[in-house]
Amino acid sequence: MPPTTRSPQVMLAGVQWMFFILANTIVVPLTLGQLFGLPAEQIAFTLQLSCVLTGIVCVLQALVGHRYAIMDGPSGVWWGITLSLTSAASASGASISEIGGGLAAGFILAGVMMTVLGVLGAAQHITRWFTPVVMSVSLFLLAVQLIMHFFTGMLDIQANGQMNAPVAALSAAIAVLVGLIQIKVRGWVSNFAMLIGIIAGWIAFELCFPEARGTVTHSVSVTPLFPWGTPRLDFGIMLTSFIVGMINMSNTITALSAAGKLYGQSPTESQYKRSFLLTGLSTIAAPLFGLLPFGTFVSSLGLLESTKILHRQALAIGGGLFLILGLFPALGLWFSQLPLSVGSAVLFIAYLQMFGTAFRSIQGQQIDAKGFYRIAIPILLGMSIMNTPSSVFIELPLAIRPLVSNGLVVGILASVVLEFLARRPKQASAPLSQAESMK
Repeated sequence: MPPTTRSPQVMLAGVQWMFFILANTIVVPLTLGQLFGLPAEQIAFTLQLSCVLTGIVCVLQALVGHRYAIMDGPSGVWWGITLSLTSAASASGASISEIGGGLAAGFILAGVMMTVLGVLGAAQHITRWFTPVVMSVSLFLLAVQLIMHFFTGMLDIQANGQMNAPVAALSAAIAVLVGLIQIKVRGWVSNFAMLIGIIAGWIAFELCFPEARGTVTHSVSVTPLFPWGTPRLDFGIMLTSFIVGMINMSNTITALSAAGKLYGQSPTESQYKRSFLLTGLSTIAAPLFGLLPFGTFVSSLGLLESTKILHRQALAIGGGLFLILGLFPALGLWFSQLPLSVGSAVLFIAYLQMFGTAFRSIQGQQIDAKGFYRIAIPILLGMSIMNTPSSVFIELPLAIRPLVSNGLVVGILASVVLEFLARRPKQASAPLSQAESMK
């Protein structure tokens, strides 16, 4: 029998959600602030606003939005596109402030599009394009992208390109600890494997590497709007923003559809509308302060699968605690000292569950021998691009370079196109026989 909303387990789950949100979002404003050459005070202020806005949106989504324990935060798809565009700008000699201004305008456009389409009930039309096969491909590629990112974080790669072996060893030990707690420990303790891993790992890191402890400062100042650059219209960035905005909406549909299976109740059109409205409005507000557009985190499913705690109140508690971190800059900056390797090790294990979610998305689908190409081509194409250096695409036009160089985006688009082109016979072909599958 699940715990009641007043259960101490739900309170602990809320703390765990706070750390989950922290580990997923805290590095984004720090990375982008350095990328755009912002001063330390401005980065600190952006970090504070990121905590406040993310916490508010998570609380609202849990209580009045989609009402699932699925967090909203700076979108990983938008993060990849932003990194790709800025690196391309540096290589081509373009001004980073011009790219930043174009991104700000593109982000606002994407937020307006999501808000309008969401309120008009576009979800039911988008779901026709994003079949179970497309959702499975999306989940699989997102899991691969995240696992690769967290594995790199576990290694603590240095400027010379080599890993920090002692830190990597501790990361591996933390990952093993979290995995053992989830697999071997029974009862409610296993539901908090991630929280235990973060606390124990952080303590162990401080004891083993005291010299790595950062200096916390809370000297912040109010900054002007649009710290990345004055908004400007750029056709290439606008086109990219439109396509990525649609993919970001598809991630919301994927997340809510998969969550509905966990909750045993499919999301309604009203839930989609409320979710798109909140995500869209937060996306419009984000570029005003130098933040990434928001998105519904499909990766939240990994936490739900691991903990089996589905109470939306837990997310509301976690979002509220994260909001408090933003209201008290010194406290927020202290939590921002969470070692990247520790957070990466814990999330590496938590996100392994996404592979199971991806496979379950196509359970019951009758897929014949040729139909498997619709799964293999997008996944393998996306993974191939993910493992290709961004410098390979430098000769492509700037208008399409961010799309073509992003394996997740290309894989999802390829899956949508293949699903559209697939010609299903009236009588579905028989699934692969055992003999065929062994060939």
